[in-house]
Amino acid sequence: MDVRTLRYFVEVVRQQSFTRAAEKLFVTQPTISKMLRHLEDELECTLLIREGRKLHLTDSGQAVYQRGVAILDEFRQLEAELEDISAVKKGVLRLGIPPMVGRQIADLIRHFRHAYPGIELRISELGGLSGEQRVLAGELDLAMTVYSPDTDRQLTFLPLLTHPMSVVVPRNAHWQQRSHISIHELAEWPILIYNEDFALYKMLMAAFRRAELEPRIAVRSGQWDFLASMVQAGVGIAALPEPVCQWLDEESLLWLPLEPLMEWKVGLIWRQDSYLSHSAQAWIACCRDHLSTMK
Repeated sequence: MDVRTLRYFVEVVRQQSFTRAAEKLFVTQPTISKMLRHLEDELECTLLIREGRKLHLTDSGQAVYQRGVAILDEFRQLEAELEDISAVKKGVLRLGIPPMVGRQIADLIRHFRHAYPGIELRISELGGLSGEQRVLAGELDLAMTVYSPDTDRQLTFLPLLTHPMSVVVPRNAHWQQRSHISIHELAEWPILIYNEDFALYKMLMAAFRRAELEPRIAVRSGQWDFLASMVQAGVGIAALPEPVCQWLDEESLLWLPLEPLMEWKVGLIWRQDSYLSHSAQAWIACCRDHLSTMK
């Protein structure tokens, strides 16, 4: 039994006429008669009895009609929902965002919600490397992460934000006359650094290896504000992206450029050659349009 045959049967009952049903459905009367005969053959029962010009439902016909009306209503709702999804009026977007990035894209999220109010954003706050793994596993549609030359080749990377790295230090006489901090000096101090599941950790450790340095890691954390509070407490110094430093307490902390220049490049990733939902495509387009003004 297909939906078209069910629709023909329901319409014949409603119109109480094969002729009027054919006109309503823009088909010929023989077509409807043939389809209903096939339906009765398939179900092995009589559905309609003709008495003169009147049509009467058998008990089986009554059951098929009542179920048919409900099924056709569900099917119309499904068609409407699919149309909404195709028009990006409805859907779900599973998005991974590192904690440091969230505040920077708050305006982007507001813009996206205004443009697509029917799309539910399911945001997971997690490190960039964890985001990559979950995108590859199909658990997230998209994720934001820090660019790395050895990012998995199965992932497409769309660059969005680029900022220099800075070193956060206590605002005291030892640092106030400095204009920058070298990576060699950074390696000599106790370092407060992100956890290993963050792409920023991977980027910093790669820089130390290239310079043949062994850093003195004092504290690892997944929260930038905790790392900053540890700098305030005198536990060590931290390397953070310049825009994150702008959120810190200027009265107690100072941030200096890291040399040689190290750039924090944040972008959007998704699996190559895989289906992208309309919601995911809408987010990518929104990122391209909106974040270009924030670079």
